Amino acid sequence: QLQTGNLIFLGCQIFGTGTMFSSISGQYEAHLNIYVKVYTNSPFLVCMDLALSQKEVIDPNYLWIGPNGKNLKGQSYVNLTETGKLMVRGFQEFMSGSYTCTLSYKTINTDIQEEREKFKTYKFMVYAYREPDYTYQISVRFTTKECRLAANGQFFEELKKILNDLISDLTCHVIEPSYKCHVIKIPKHGLLDELFVTFQVNPFAPGWEAVCQQISYDCEDVTNRRVQEARDLIEEFFHKQTYVLKHEFRNVPAIHYIDHSFEVTRIDSCRPGFGKNDDTHNDCASCCGNYRKIKYPYFLTIWTGVCLTCT
Repeated sequence: QLQTGNLIFLGCQIFGTGTMFSSISGQYEAHLNIYVKVYTNSPFLVCMDLALSQKEVIDPNYLWIGPNGKNLKGQSYVNLTETGKLMVRGFQEFMSGSYTCTLSYKTINTDIQEEREKFKTYKFMVYAYREPDYTYQISVRFTTKECRLAANGQFFEELKKILNDLISDLTCHVIEPSYKCHVIKIPKHGLLDELFVTFQVNPFAPGWEAVCQQISYDCEDVTNRRVQEARDLIEEFFHKQTYVLKHEFRNVPAIHYIDHSFEVTRIDSCRPGFGKNDDTHNDCASCCGNYRKIKYPYFLTIWTGVCLTCT
């Protein structure tokens, strides 16, 4: 059964690179939702429920049918054991869908020497997912002498350059920068002019593709780690401004950072063919999943790579 390192929510099981598991037993007359990160192996899906696995099973026979309605025996991308366990290797979008196993076995009544054949069907809904690409929306505030000051724009341009230089080694950059000046009424302090600065930290600066050349399949983990590091560097930069103002300036500059004004929000973006659906897949709400369902004749369901809007 399931070991550690994965997430389990109400029958939904999510598997990725760091997951440690052995196998997942089926549930008779029910189905399990399983989310497998692209390019990783699925867990072993067991063609038997837990209760039956604790009993003696006579002449078991297993028939696995994949999302395309074909018998999975002999397919190059699956590992199918003689005891009815199925692993899908290198999981990709087109592999998403219903994996159904029919177990046939015999029961023997020794009193009357009667054999009966029984059948049980187990259904696993297996979905490909990706981690979203991270971008961070950051906002900070600065005091200024007055909103009409020409130096405000010059300061803003210099700030953009400093931030881009700070994170360039991570192949990240600042995008969608903007600022507005507002007059703020502060209790017991009258009116103050403040610059409201917003920008995004994005992991796809020129040259980011070269970072991914050593990655066999997907670079999302690398780019996400780098943009998280870039976010941390920028946060540290602004937090240091307070110390510098207090300890290294005799006269406080007209434009300076307002302590504790740093705010950051992560924005998730899904790759083409992937999206989010919090209503029907809220157990995997953070995943970029392959969710659009199209019905075909003969009760065949295929899960296609149509992107739903990211939230």
